[in-house]
Amino acid sequence: MDLAEKIADGSARIGILGLGYVGLPLAVEFARKGFSVTGFEVNAELIKGLNRGRSHVTDVPAAAVQELLKAGRFKATGDFNALRGQDAVVICVPTPLRKSKEPDVSYILAAAREVVPRLRRGQIIVLESTTYPGTTRELVQPLLEKGGLKAGRDFHLAFSPERVDPGNKKYQIHNTPKVVGGVTPACTELAARLYGEVVDSVVPVSSTEAAEMVKLLENTFRAVNIGLVNELAQMCHKLGLDVWEIISAAATKPFGYMPFYPGPGIGGHCIPLDPHYLAWKMKSLNFEPRFIELAGVVNSSMPEFVVRRLAEILNLDSKSMHGSRVLVLGVAYKPDVSDVRESPAIDVVKLLVDQGARVSYHDPHVPRLTVEKTRFKSAPLSAAALRAADIVAILTAHSDVDYGAVRTFARRVFDGRNALRGAGGRKVHRL
Repeated sequence: MDLAEKIADGSARIGILGLGYVGLPLAVEFARKGFSVTGFEVNAELIKGLNRGRSHVTDVPAAAVQELLKAGRFKATGDFNALRGQDAVVICVPTPLRKSKEPDVSYILAAAREVVPRLRRGQIIVLESTTYPGTTRELVQPLLEKGGLKAGRDFHLAFSPERVDPGNKKYQIHNTPKVVGGVTPACTELAARLYGEVVDSVVPVSSTEAAEMVKLLENTFRAVNIGLVNELAQMCHKLGLDVWEIISAAATKPFGYMPFYPGPGIGGHCIPLDPHYLAWKMKSLNFEPRFIELAGVVNSSMPEFVVRRLAEILNLDSKSMHGSRVLVLGVAYKPDVSDVRESPAIDVVKLLVDQGARVSYHDPHVPRLTVEKTRFKSAPLSAAALRAADIVAILTAHSDVDYGAVRTFARRVFDGRNALRGAGGRKVHRL
């Protein structure tokens, strides 16, 4: 029986390399559809926790893991020899940036090296880790072919960009279209069949490079537009205008406009990083990616702009930043998640501490936080805490925060996320 038939009848065995915020939800989705799924991890604690029915990913309830363990359709392991028994192997490992803004593909290469000695005829290998165009064909394919098997002839190789949006209740794996591109048309077709078992819509493209570029376009589009609206927020401040009013009114146009919203910067695992993969690749081809570079400059400057605004507001009460009590509301990179990766709120906190402010924070999703060498613990959001702060800075607008209490008890509020919609008066200051 060939792999296409195994996929169709549900007997294909699926291996997922990397059980983080991308790999674990994908593993659960395949297992829910009846496939036998093995998750591969190097973190022994994660393996132990998963095999005991615990989940470390917010979007995957522990109950779902427990159900699949009980049904025998999912297990986690650190034994990479089990890759030999998998019919499909999906690589979902991190791709961070180096300090030099160069892509760090070491995790991809390490995962591929684990596959090489266990690769067999008929398997399909799919890379989901975000990377620059050419990675699959130029780096992964030669590595996998070292044992003598050829991609497109002896095994299948494809790229399919992850489109996970942590905390999104509406769009999850099954109802988010999946882009796939293989090194050959046959590889593309088989990858489309594989993902067609777990997603409602599959979008084949002409090559692995095209699929890699799709992901970078999606997130570069967002980074550039966020950069534009962050600069617009600074313009509106200079002009004495309410940027939120301007955006809201512009959004009434039914064509030719899509609203983006400003904030204290950009964070998370994609938007601050992915455009730099493309910028690095294009620089290697002697092409200057000017939009990407400029958006990066604007977005990375927003924490400093926020701190300057806080200093201006404190000055209205004849207070300096040094010694002032600043209560930060929200340190996660987006609402209703616990993820602080690349969170601009962290940069704001660091700048405040450097300027001598007495900083505390409240975040119902992040109980503890370390900024460089300073440790913080989330403080209860009480009337006393709000009254005690010289200024309250809303940097992430979690839905489970009592903004009514903030309006009532805070002396001054800097609303960086328009959480206090409609609130006016002398004490509420918008971005």
